[in-house]
Amino acid sequence: MQTKDIFNKLQTKFGTNMIELVELENVADSFINVVSTAIKEITMFLRDDKEMQFDYLTMLSGIDYKDSLGIVYHLYSIPLKHKVVLKVKLDRNKPIVPTIERVWKTANWHERETYDMFGIEFEGHSELERILCPDDWEGYPLRKDYIAPTQYHGIDATPNKV
Repeated sequence: MQTKDIFNKLQTKFGTNMIELVELENVADSFINVVSTAIKEITMFLRDDKEMQFDYLTMLSGIDYKDSLGIVYHLYSIPLKHKVVLKVKLDRNKPIVPTIERVWKTANWHERETYDMFGIEFEGHSELERILCPDDWEGYPLRKDYIAPTQYHGIDATPNKV
């Protein structure tokens, strides 16, 4: 099943929650933009529908568009051998999206890493806390406007200059 077929089925089921299908020259790079508040329902449908059977979240990652933040969800169906990429855009100042950790357990770690690096909050997550940076770290290192600290608890944190 191609991304266009998946989009058409999702659009029939979810209507205006499907923003657009972005078809690229390389069909494998095509993706679907969806409304962030509907991501949990959409992913549950993709997992449970007999024609879809997306049983594997291969990757969930954050993205900084400079004026907004986003999340990219890479899904794969092991039994049907097809894949799809979903994207959501979020308000940069209040980036909140429903968690999908109850859809795929692997989302727990992916969401925690995305929270830690981008500051995106996953509403309803069972344990949303930093996973890579110390608990008292300030800022989100993968945001484009991030300014790295020069000190951390009295330790020089400036990058080595070659």
